[in-house]
Amino acid sequence: MPKLKRVSGREAVRALEKLGFYQVRQRGSHVTLKKETKEGPVGCVVPLHKELAVGTLRGILRQAQVTPEEFMSQL
Repeated sequence: MPKLKRVSGREAVRALEKLGFYQVRQRGSHVTLKKETKEGPVGCVVPLHKELAVGTLRGILRQAQVTPEEFMSQL
């Protein structure tokens, strides 16, 4: 498993958008992203913090059904 880089919430949103996600809504400092797949819609919530904890980022990627390798390639 690759070591995840520390990124901000905005950087994470940008990388996920490159992977086909789009912003559905924002409430306060949390952005909800969504992507349509063959299996159905996939969504995730990203907090817009200056720096995301590695565990938080892993949870976001799990929700989004994105591998760390895919995510790191988009940074």
